[in-house]
Amino acid sequence: MSEQQSATIAADRRIVGKVTSAKPNKTITVLVERSERHPLYGKFIRRSTKLHAHDENNECGEGDLVAIIETRPLSRLKRFKLVEVITKAGVVS
Repeated sequence: MSEQQSATIAADRRIVGKVTSAKPNKTITVLVERSERHPLYGKFIRRSTKLHAHDENNECGEGDLVAIIETRPLSRLKRFKLVEVITKAGVVS
């Protein structure tokens, strides 16, 4: 069973984004930005999506760069879970 579980984790889409809010307990809001080409004019447009993810250990803070994967529905809004914290946000003095 562990082989099957690890294979599905590897096959899932990994999304990288920036944490915009970590206020709820065990929940983070991740802003995912992408560039799309305008269908008529050809100019690149920046689009963004906010996703709610499950953070079991409350290890993320605002400004962190994180990787999340899709999972079963955990609540009304949460459909993703935290895989790893890529970069911690710097402390501003």
